Amino acid sequence: MQQVRDALKWLGPLGLIVILGFVAAYVVMGPPPPKQVTIAGGGAGGAYALAAEELAMALAEEDVEPTVLATAGSLDNISRLKADEADIAIVQTGLLEEADSNALRSLGAVFYEPLWVFVRSEADIGDLRQLAGLRIAVGAEGSGSRGLADLLLGEVGLTAGGYTAVSLGGVEAAAALRAGEVDALLAVSGIGAGWIRELVSDPAVQLVSLDRAPAYSRRHPYLDTVTLYSGVIDPAAGLPETDVQMLAPAAEIVVREDLHPAIQSLLIESSFAIYSEGSVFAAPGAFPTPDLADVELSDEARRYYKDGPTFLRRIFPFDVANFLERAWVLAIPLLTLAYPLVKAAPPVYRWRIRRKIYVWYSDLRELEAEARAAKSDAELESVRERLGELQAETGEVDVPLSYTDTLYHLRSHIRFVMDLVDQL
Repeated sequence: MQQVRDALKWLGPLGLIVILGFVAAYVVMGPPPPKQVTIAGGGAGGAYALAAEELAMALAEEDVEPTVLATAGSLDNISRLKADEADIAIVQTGLLEEADSNALRSLGAVFYEPLWVFVRSEADIGDLRQLAGLRIAVGAEGSGSRGLADLLLGEVGLTAGGYTAVSLGGVEAAAALRAGEVDALLAVSGIGAGWIRELVSDPAVQLVSLDRAPAYSRRHPYLDTVTLYSGVIDPAAGLPETDVQMLAPAAEIVVREDLHPAIQSLLIESSFAIYSEGSVFAAPGAFPTPDLADVELSDEARRYYKDGPTFLRRIFPFDVANFLERAWVLAIPLLTLAYPLVKAAPPVYRWRIRRKIYVWYSDLRELEAEARAAKSDAELESVRERLGELQAETGEVDVPLSYTDTLYHLRSHIRFVMDLVDQL
């Protein structure tokens, strides 16, 4: 036990230094990712609301608690990001040019959401310019549909007085078109919306194929030309009856610039799991993509699209990988410190044990010198008594077994000096 206590006495401080170093590293290293985030989605039942819910479920699986906000659409989502009311948002490409995006970053586009142009069947329309003078449902204020409709109609020369804008979108706009309350409908929406299927199957309504869609997409890099193939909505009914050329912005994930990189990486990783299999409008592997993003990519997104998940994330769960990724920068100097300390521990321990033995040699040499210089028997007797005390003290010294020979050498040397004194 004494040997164990000696080892702990001298190795303990070295270990304590290393432990304190790691504790200090934990305190000063980068903060952990938040456990709660807020996602701005869209209107109930819409593609953005669904996308927000899917991302929320992916975050929840990694013990991140998400809150999904119902919003008026993309422009509303942008406002909530800038007001710090949301950390993450689904946003239609092309709209952030209207807002200051310095504090926002993109994680890439995740799916196409095409512009649907419906008119009454009696109208013969193949271009947006032919909507002049009509009553057009262009979407609610604050929605991505309204922003894109205003942009495109303005580009083809239809100013506010060139048509009648009606602030309806989605189900309400579809109902108004079928009732004849509006003449046309422009809406950005996913193909899964029920009202789209209803309009496509309604013989009184025509889905417009935009002849000049490629021209618009060349003017705006965040737009793409996509084709809705004949029969893809309802093969049995053959709907739509012909291929329809459409113009499609993309939905992108936009985050606040200060959102923790680990959460950003988790969002991109989840996006690959959700959207990489393709859709009616996109081939497998087309999404997620940084190519259609119209906002500067975050540093983490740029790294992810180049290298994929980190090495540690491929091996460990999210929490463990994140901790190790935050700690490795400080682990290197700590290990650099620990190495010489650990390397120095054995020599220090040996020095400590031998010191317990060698400290007596100084007293032994002094006693021998006093004996040789003694002028009387009384002085020699005094040396003999002190040598006896020295011999008794060394008999109580406890050292590891490997150092026993050194201790016995000391005792034999004391005996040698005692014999020498007896001969004087």
